[in-house]
Amino acid sequence: MEHAPLLTMRNITKTFPGVLANDDVSFDVHAGEVHTLLGENGAGKSTLMKILFGLYQPDSGEIRLRGEVASITSPTSAIEQRVGMVHQHFMLVPTLTVAENVALGLPSNRGFRTDLDAVSERILEISEQYGLSVDPSIEIWKLSVGERQRVEIIKALYRDAELLVLDEPTAVLTPQEVDDLFIILRQMTANGTGIIFISHKLHEVLELSDRITVLRNGKVTGDTTPSETNRQQLAEMMVGREVKLAPDKPHVDLGLARLQLRDVSVKGDRGTMAVDGVSLDVHAGEIVGIAGVSGNGQRELAETIAGLRPAESGSSVTIDDADLTKAGPARTRAAGLAYVPEERMKDGAVGEFEVSENLLLINHGDPKFRRGPLFDFAKIREHCQRLVDQFSVKTPSLETPTSSLSGGNIQKLIMARELDSRPSVILAAQPTRGVDIGAAEYIHSELIEQRNVGVAILMISEDLDEVLGLADRIAVMFEGRIVTVIDREAATREALGLAMAGG
Repeated sequence: MEHAPLLTMRNITKTFPGVLANDDVSFDVHAGEVHTLLGENGAGKSTLMKILFGLYQPDSGEIRLRGEVASITSPTSAIEQRVGMVHQHFMLVPTLTVAENVALGLPSNRGFRTDLDAVSERILEISEQYGLSVDPSIEIWKLSVGERQRVEIIKALYRDAELLVLDEPTAVLTPQEVDDLFIILRQMTANGTGIIFISHKLHEVLELSDRITVLRNGKVTGDTTPSETNRQQLAEMMVGREVKLAPDKPHVDLGLARLQLRDVSVKGDRGTMAVDGVSLDVHAGEIVGIAGVSGNGQRELAETIAGLRPAESGSSVTIDDADLTKAGPARTRAAGLAYVPEERMKDGAVGEFEVSENLLLINHGDPKFRRGPLFDFAKIREHCQRLVDQFSVKTPSLETPTSSLSGGNIQKLIMARELDSRPSVILAAQPTRGVDIGAAEYIHSELIEQRNVGVAILMISEDLDEVLGLADRIAVMFEGRIVTVIDREAATREALGLAMAGG
C-alpha cells in the first residue's frame, strides 16, 4: 500500500487587495524527495510557503500532513508539526555561538538556564548523521556564509523537522559550497526528510530535484521531472513565451582602455580596508565581469568608481584619461560614466517620485528641457514616454509612483535613464538581481548592444551564470583583492568557484 504524501496542499487560494497571489494551487511532497517550486518573482511561491509555515492563512483549500488535515496557525505551530524553513536571509544572531543560536526560543530542561552541553552534544550527533560539520562552540560571525547556512539547517533538524523548506539557499554560495550543500540535502532525503527547494537557477533545479512544479501568476503552469525537461523548457513555462537564455555576442575589436583602475584601495564602513590595491582596465567594446561572493569589496569598489566613496591616497581612477580619483558623482558622470547601482530603491531611484521624475533625476538641468527659466513639460513628457517605450517599462502612466512598479520594471527604468546619457563607461552592479527572466533577458541584450557600439562595461555580479553568459573577461574578487583575471573562453565554473573561495 502506497503511503500518503508527507505534505499535501490542495486547491490553495490566497488574495491580497488587488492581487490573486495563489489561484487554486495544489502541491505535494513525499518523504525522501526534493520537490522544487519554480517561478518568477511574484509567481506566488513565497505566499504558498508562508501559508505552509503559518505566516498567512489561506482563503480556501486545505493542508494535510502525513494524510491528516493540519491546522497551521503560526510558525510555532508549523515547527510543532515538524515543518522547518531556512529563509534566504539567515535568522542568526552573529555574536552568539552555534549552540546558543540553535537553543534560542526552545524550552530548557534546566528551568531558566539552557543546558548548552546537551544542545552541543545533539548538534554533533546531527552533524555526524547529515555531514554538517560545524563546531557548536564557535560564534556565528566567525563562520563563512556556507557554514552559517548549515547552522540554519541544523536549527531545523534540531527541532525534528521532517519537511524542510529552503528558500533560494544557493544565492550567496560559491559553486563548491553549492556542491557541498547538495551532498547534505541528498543525505537528508536518504534519511527520509522531504525537501521543498525554491530557486531560480535552472541548472541547480535540474541537478537536485526529483520533481518540479512551476508557478506563473499564482497558478500551476506545469509539473515535470528533470529527465523530462531542460533549462529552455523550464524558462518558457515560467515566463509563458520563448526565452533566449544565452545572449548572442558578436565579435568586437577592442578599443582603448576607457576605465583604468590603478592600486585602488578603499576603506569600508567599519574602517577596515574593503578594497586592497585593485588594478584593472576595461576597454571599449568589452564586458569585464567581477565575480565573487557578496561582501568581498565589490560594493565599495563600485561606489568608489562612481565617486560616492573616497579612495585611499595612492589610488587612481581614470575614465578616458580624465583623472577622477577625487571627483564626486557629478564630475564622474560628466566624464562619461553611467551607474546602475546594486540597491535600486536605495541608490538608483526614489520610490515616492513619479516614473517621469526618476527618468530625469540625472539630467533635469539640461537646457533642452527648459523654455527660458521654466521647465518645458511637453518636451519632458515626450522624452520620458520615448524612454518608457524604448525600454519596455511596464507602467500605468508616467505619473505612477515608481515604488508601485515591479523590481524588473524599476531596473529597466534605471537602465533607460543611465543609457540615455550616451555613456562611454557603464558600471552595472548586480544588474538583474531579483528581476524575472524576461526582464533579465532584456537587460542583458541592452548591455551587449552597448558593448557592440564600443562602450566599456564593468559588470559586478554574484550570479555566475550571468557572468559566464555576458563577460568577455572575468575578474574574481576575494577579501578586497582581485585574485585572478580569466578570459571567458578559458573560464570554468569550478575554476571561478575556487578563486571565489580564495584558492
